[in-house]
Amino acid sequence: MIDKLKELITEAEAFSAQTKEEVEAFRIKYLGKKGLLNDYFAEFKNVANEQKREFGQTINQLKKTAEEKVKALREELESKEEIKGVFGDLSRPGEPIQIGARHPISIVKNQIIDIFSRIGFNVSEGPEIEDDWHNFTALNLPEYHPARDMQDTFFIQTNPDILLRTHTSSVQVRYMENNKPPIRTISPGRVYRNEAISARSHCFFHQVEGLYIDKDVSFADLKQTLQYFTTEMFGKSEIRLRPSYFPFTEPSAEVDVYWGLKTKTDYRITKGTGWLEIMGCGMVDPNVLENCGIDSREYSGFAFGMGIDRIAMLLHQIGDIRLLSENDVRFLEQFKSAL
Repeated sequence: MIDKLKELITEAEAFSAQTKEEVEAFRIKYLGKKGLLNDYFAEFKNVANEQKREFGQTINQLKKTAEEKVKALREELESKEEIKGVFGDLSRPGEPIQIGARHPISIVKNQIIDIFSRIGFNVSEGPEIEDDWHNFTALNLPEYHPARDMQDTFFIQTNPDILLRTHTSSVQVRYMENNKPPIRTISPGRVYRNEAISARSHCFFHQVEGLYIDKDVSFADLKQTLQYFTTEMFGKSEIRLRPSYFPFTEPSAEVDVYWGLKTKTDYRITKGTGWLEIMGCGMVDPNVLENCGIDSREYSGFAFGMGIDRIAMLLHQIGDIRLLSENDVRFLEQFKSAL
């Protein structure tokens, strides 16, 4: 009988369980009112006197082993339930990571870059804190030129030769100084002008300017390039070019795209004409080429520039330009699905 008790002790020590029900069944088997221990305690009186001491010690050891096993298994299972409650079912696939919102300025800028990259334009960048030469003088705007008043500028008070760039044309000057034709580049970036902040204007905004320099470049090349861009960007192929003035291009033009008059919004944004101004452009002035070390007798080129903020407001029907710089999460989350 003592040998049987020792077998039960070994069995109890080796027991394992995956559920509380299995633990409870083990407890009842060994420690219940009708369990094995009660049966052996009842047999105690029938054991020979010389074996009672060993028999009693063995029964107590079996009881202790069974109680400790039940306690240990319950704590283990409760610990697993607690982890599951905090982290969920660890066997399930992970939760998808929430994708952050992409800013509408970035969306439109990336679209523009992608469109022009398909026809061979690379991307060039430059400093936002610029000097007078690259921002004005090299672009056919010498000191005291009246056209400087067209761009209200933030100058550094301690050094009037240093300023916040008013356009990304300064990047084009730097690119022409360091690269030989043929040149085909676009320059996206933030620019600054000393203007009153309102729903339609801001003291800083974003531009993309393009430049193409090569032999025998004509105004027809410029028009064809812009025709391609408006078709890809807006799905509108009808454009018109109106004569205009820019100090660094000659001749110069404003570019309008025919937006249509299908809705009230179309009437509002086109002022009832159906035409929407989207950018300025023109043939690069020979003086600008010479200032950048390019022979204007051998090379010619065109340039264009557009406001990213304006296009973003147009495409996404944003009524207030200030929303683009306020970092309101409620506004930005609307663009989560955009690429």
